[in-house]
Amino acid sequence: WGWGSGCWSRPESRTWTVMLLLGTCLLYCARVTMPICAVAMSSHFEWDKKQSGIVLSSFFWGYCLTQIVGGHLSDRIGGEKVLLLSASAWGFITAITPLLTYVSSAHLIFMAASRFLMGLLQGVYFPALASLFSQKVRESERAFTCSTVGTGSQFGTLVIGGAGSLLLDWYGWESVFYFSGFLTLLWVYCMCKYLLKEKGLIISFESLAKGLSLSKRTKVPWKRLFKKAPIWAVIVAQLSTGSTFFTLLSWLPTFFKETFPESKGWVFNVVPWLVAIPTSLFSGFLSDHLISQGYRTITVRKFMQVIGSGVSSLFALCLGQTSSFCKAIVFASASVGLQTFNHSGISVNVQDLAPSCAGLLFGVGNTGGALLGVVCVYLAGHLIETTGSWISVFNLVATVNIIGLCTFLIFGEAQRVDTVSAYIDL
Repeated sequence: WGWGSGCWSRPESRTWTVMLLLGTCLLYCARVTMPICAVAMSSHFEWDKKQSGIVLSSFFWGYCLTQIVGGHLSDRIGGEKVLLLSASAWGFITAITPLLTYVSSAHLIFMAASRFLMGLLQGVYFPALASLFSQKVRESERAFTCSTVGTGSQFGTLVIGGAGSLLLDWYGWESVFYFSGFLTLLWVYCMCKYLLKEKGLIISFESLAKGLSLSKRTKVPWKRLFKKAPIWAVIVAQLSTGSTFFTLLSWLPTFFKETFPESKGWVFNVVPWLVAIPTSLFSGFLSDHLISQGYRTITVRKFMQVIGSGVSSLFALCLGQTSSFCKAIVFASASVGLQTFNHSGISVNVQDLAPSCAGLLFGVGNTGGALLGVVCVYLAGHLIETTGSWISVFNLVATVNIIGLCTFLIFGEAQRVDTVSAYIDL
């Protein structure tokens, strides 16, 4: 477990990157299944807006709860085990969701509970990735790996947006759940069979408990870590980018529907995410290229963050001012696309600062981001109701982004701050 010695070789790294990209894609397929089927399901079960709102938002409450635990567990027993255990569970839940509706007549409770569980299980995914990468990927390739696997979220949203809409029209909403659930289980099976050579997945409960407890020797120096400004800088920046991402994700479809009633849904639901894939890959490539050219790591991370938070906010502000549909699509795509530069900024910076507990720190930032996201999404709705204009929403997005960006620019660092070798006893 010495640092560096456990890194993947080039071919290994490629295989894992492709497989984890697929995993992230399926994670989002399963996550977005409900929003896509929401209209069909609410007419089937006769839910009103509030009730479907309960089902949709119950996911985020679960999602907030397991980020930190998932990150900590991954730092202790290995991210890949945490990934596969949680994926097998959420795949199973997605696949049996339609069957749950036959169990009892309390559909709302069952659906909300299954979404909550889903959030709990998916909450460990990204912290586990951060933990896995900080232990297995060389620093010089980290940004590219991170941003490549990160594009899975856009791919997943696209795949389920396309295939899901067709399945929904042809075979009804149940088929969408079967589709994403069984694909996830297939992915887990392939991962276990071909990538995990040793029988590493059969984890004893003993090691799980050991992973969760903080033994005396592996106490990560929390007090010392949380006194460091760079750690707080990353967390604050992650809070702001996470929450603004959730806000745009939640409100953009409504914005387009209301501002341009005659526009086609697939255009504004697909184009921005399509643009985000190449921008994300490019940001990772550019970031690693600049570092290999000899630029300081922190300079590159901050440059990426200026584009990811600053420039993308400018386009969000333009979005509130425009009255033409074409321009709006361009601005929305630029804003969503440039946000992916965060993958090569703060997302990787956590791993620069504290590889020994990257999973846990990432979990802290992500939890805050999701919670603040719920607040911002609600606040955005409140602003539209009171001011009657969308400009206020984009102002909110820009303000939150700029606060996070400035904090990171002033206090951000890229030297390790957890240099107590915390992993000696593993």
